[in-house]
Amino acid sequence: MSPSDYTEELLVEQPAIELFAELGWATESALEESFGFAEPSPEPSPSGRGSRLGRETKSEVVLVPKLRSALERLNPALPSDAINSAIDELARDHSAMGLAAANRDIWELVRDGVKVSIADRERGGLKTERVQVVDWDNPQANDFLLVSQMTITGDLYTCRPDLIGFVNGLPFVVIEVKKPGVPAKQAFDDNLTSYKHLQNGIPALFWYNAFLITSNGAESRVGSLTADWDRFTEWKRIEREDEPRRVSLEVMLRGLCEPTRLLDFVENFTLFSWHKSGLVKAIAQNHQYLGVNNAIRATLAARAEGHGRGGVFWQTQGSGKSFAMVFFAQKILRKVPGN
Repeated sequence: MSPSDYTEELLVEQPAIELFAELGWATESALEESFGFAEPSPEPSPSGRGSRLGRETKSEVVLVPKLRSALERLNPALPSDAINSAIDELARDHSAMGLAAANRDIWELVRDGVKVSIADRERGGLKTERVQVVDWDNPQANDFLLVSQMTITGDLYTCRPDLIGFVNGLPFVVIEVKKPGVPAKQAFDDNLTSYKHLQNGIPALFWYNAFLITSNGAESRVGSLTADWDRFTEWKRIEREDEPRRVSLEVMLRGLCEPTRLLDFVENFTLFSWHKSGLVKAIAQNHQYLGVNNAIRATLAARAEGHGRGGVFWQTQGSGKSFAMVFFAQKILRKVPGN
């Protein structure tokens, strides 16, 4: 094997694709994607030859046939007009908004469902229903698809992200990789930053984004679409706070992209707040995610056992305790019934 064979695709991208498949994702290469209206291919095409993702043009970032199939499956009682209205709302042009504002609006639609008006056959007139976009409680009811090397055309330039993770046809996760020895920061500087550029990039891809990952295999970082590099953090543990610390891409993907964890993270560990610089998106760091979920388990145990002792949530100064408290309250309100 020659030195030229030691590429980021062979050493980092392909192992990541294999791990996604192990985690339960379908995988598809878009190197030779076929376009035009058609249903997506029922069988993945690892080579990308003739693969159909259901896109009509390279400018589309939502896999509409997959989105439609998911909405129909999750909302069997709603008529096709309601499904069409929800798709129109999710896929409409948000370019008049700032990137963070568009991302917040779509996150709220995805989290809470899309409000639509349908005919009220019993009372006449119209009534409001919500179209569920993701089944947060049953990950297996959703469609998880990892697409590699998908070409996306913006207003001026064409880009090809390394890996995009779609949930029900919506691009939740964007991953850029470099080969070992090249700093992961270079993927942020050279690729992700230009992709997000409103004029020269493909900003529409990020309207739906949950988080961004950069990696060279050994070093991996995750951050929100508004974060600068200093706010990209490592993900060192998967399930427990007492695990040995590891910073590999495997730990990152197992900890964040396993379907149950991914949906929990997107639903309950995302915040938007206004700062001097504008609207900022914050996502939980590894210790916050594990700590809050441990605190919730302690709270539920305390309620079930009747002793009322939920325990103490302890973290060091500057570790983000305020955000952790908001994540805790946000998840309790959504997931735990009662007062």
